[in-house]
Amino acid sequence: MPNFTANTKDMQFVLQELLKISQADIPGYEEMEPDFTEAVLDAAGKVSAEVLAPLNEVGDKEGCVLENGVVRTPKGFDKAFAAMKEGGWTALDCDPEFGGQGMPYVLNCAVGEMFVSANMAFNMYQGLTHGAYSAIHTHGTEDQKATYLPKMVTCDWTGTMNLTEPHCGTDLGLMRTKAEPQDDGSYAISGTKIFISAGDHDLSENVIHLVLAKAPGGGEGTKGVSLFIVPKFLVNEDGSLGERNGVSVGKLEEKMGIHGNATCVMNYDGAKGWLLGDLHKGMRAMFTMMNEARLGVGLQGYAVAEGAYQEAVAYAKDRQQGRAVTGAEAPEKSADPIIVHPDVRRMLMDQKSFIEGARAFTFWGAHLIDRSHKASDAEAEGLISLMTPVIKGFLTDKGFETAVQAQQVFGGHGYTEDWPMSQHVRDARIAMIYEGANGIQALDLVGRKLAQDGGKHVMAFFEMVKAECKSHDGDERMKAFVEPLKAASKQLQTAGMFFMNNGMKNPNAALSGSYDFMHLMGHVCLGLMWTRMAKAALDALDGGASDTAFYEGKLTTGRYYMARQLPACAMHLARIESGADPVMELADDQF
Repeated sequence: MPNFTANTKDMQFVLQELLKISQADIPGYEEMEPDFTEAVLDAAGKVSAEVLAPLNEVGDKEGCVLENGVVRTPKGFDKAFAAMKEGGWTALDCDPEFGGQGMPYVLNCAVGEMFVSANMAFNMYQGLTHGAYSAIHTHGTEDQKATYLPKMVTCDWTGTMNLTEPHCGTDLGLMRTKAEPQDDGSYAISGTKIFISAGDHDLSENVIHLVLAKAPGGGEGTKGVSLFIVPKFLVNEDGSLGERNGVSVGKLEEKMGIHGNATCVMNYDGAKGWLLGDLHKGMRAMFTMMNEARLGVGLQGYAVAEGAYQEAVAYAKDRQQGRAVTGAEAPEKSADPIIVHPDVRRMLMDQKSFIEGARAFTFWGAHLIDRSHKASDAEAEGLISLMTPVIKGFLTDKGFETAVQAQQVFGGHGYTEDWPMSQHVRDARIAMIYEGANGIQALDLVGRKLAQDGGKHVMAFFEMVKAECKSHDGDERMKAFVEPLKAASKQLQTAGMFFMNNGMKNPNAALSGSYDFMHLMGHVCLGLMWTRMAKAALDALDGGASDTAFYEGKLTTGRYYMARQLPACAMHLARIESGADPVMELADDQF
């Protein structure tokens, strides 16, 4: 049985003491008082532990089955999905006009983290629906919103995003799916899409597919791509379900992990669809969903690691092997628990310091989205645009690495299916790949986001880090945070200057270092978060907080990250400054 317990205490610390959301000047945040957010988090934590976590292994072992054209989900998923709907968890931050609760996105992310940690595959059914809801909410007509959103908010109807084709992944300009205009204003959609998560299942009455396709007159490449709403069942004028549309499941993909989620090959055979947004501007509408999805996938990276870490801690405290090198710590037993051994503690500290830093980073990113949307803050919008590839790429890379470390704590037992560690590792792996593989995230960061608006946003980030460091001048207790952060930020700026000085004359010099830059920036972002968390912890201790162990543990964990993880920035800078030659000089036929 899983040992998952939602870390609501740390979430509450991030929301209320780090981000201070109840004091923020963002519409809707004034209602986010500590007692309220604590109640929401505790309720979600209970659902995670009691409803979702027990089904995680079930989903992994049973998987989904395609029967007579219908996908059947694992045993118990239907009742759990009904419980999620009944509890209103699918509608937390959705528009009240369509039945949502209108809460901030940052609170939805906190709740989503728990659901992913407990059962990633299950949560994807509602998570993808939320992305499709957002795209229709932003780009749909009033009729489209009225037709689809109320049912999608409740997850009576679920949603998908259809981009990838068998011959066409990242390069969507190669797309072959066609959209032929019809006399009634609809389009006939024909083509095949692959890797469609939650493409079909038995959890909802209807599935609303958002499909990228090429309509006539759009030209070559992505400029000719449009986005269409293609429901599994057509919707009658009175809102009832009509006949089956021309969309079907070709097969279920056999995958390494997330077995509980139905990943489908979808065939569109003249299916009736309706344009969403402007003709030939489908990428703009799709990226509404993609940007939200990328933050959600970054969250998946560390959330799965959280579940794995909790298992590793419990095992390390229970498993007895050897003696502490300084003398027996459990002399009444035949051996000490393995948590006494420095290398096991190293692995656990790597995990804990990453997960808590990643949580703060992701919640901060969600807070920026709230600020940009609810307060129309252009600076916040620019900053989260810059941070999105870092959140997605860095947190999923490190999240997978963290899950592997948690598995390592178990030794040989971690490699067997008698324990849940194999599933954590297999589930975490996909997050590095989908919603734009991490190499693409790095190229997006270096090739587009750094120069966006004349470099305004990355310069604002450097100034933010500088101001944070300066604000702690004279506080000796903060030195262990400020000095490493200063050094890491300087290394990040040096890397940026290298790209500026070399990238124009040799673009490969920048692109060869893009992955290292993404990781370098990720470490600086977590260093910034740990510096801010350290100050919040010290403030709490100075204010006479009763739970001194929590805040002292927070400081100890942060000092570990600054001392043991931030030095990786120097390595990443050295790789970047080596330029393109080490990467590019080997001839193709020498591989």
